[in-house]
Amino acid sequence: MAKLYFYYASMNAGKSALLLQTAFNYRERGMDVSLWTAAVDNRAAFGAINSRIGLTSDAHRFAPQTDIAAQVRDDVANRGPGDPKLACVLVDEAQFLTSQQVWQLARLTDRDDIPVICYGLRTDFQGRLFPGSAELLGIADKLVEMKAVCHCGRKATMNQRVDDAGNPVTDGAQTEIGGNERYVAVCRRHFVRSPQAPI
Repeated sequence: MAKLYFYYASMNAGKSALLLQTAFNYRERGMDVSLWTAAVDNRAAFGAINSRIGLTSDAHRFAPQTDIAAQVRDDVANRGPGDPKLACVLVDEAQFLTSQQVWQLARLTDRDDIPVICYGLRTDFQGRLFPGSAELLGIADKLVEMKAVCHCGRKATMNQRVDDAGNPVTDGAQTEIGGNERYVAVCRRHFVRSPQAPI
């Protein structure tokens, strides 16, 4: 029986690398996967899914209005007799899913018996849940926390946004695209929150 999974972590925990490894494992066994990532990352020279260790793969891109489940169903319906079976749907940057999209993916799992594995951040740079992550934490069949390491050696659970000088940034839009030059994975002890955030 298919399940909806949510693999979550801070930055630099290897979420995208694990997704691409999972896709490779399915394909090596003659099965097909449907790869998805958020359209919000439009930086030049970036593949649709890029890991920090150099793995990359093209993928479908979702925007807030995209019905991922409907597109997956269309893909399955249009496959010929010799085409490989769609074995799994893999979603990168799942924190950018809308609540409605998470429920669409849950129904794809429940009604179409297609496993869906989502990978994403749990919280933003102010320690607040992303909408997609909040919904996945609430309804996913299986939650898996991946581990990253803070500079002090503790488990990193938070995403600290930094400026060009490496100083913590505590205000701004929830989403600002960037990699190691913009975000640092830290433990809660070393996380700096906005002064306006509730204590």
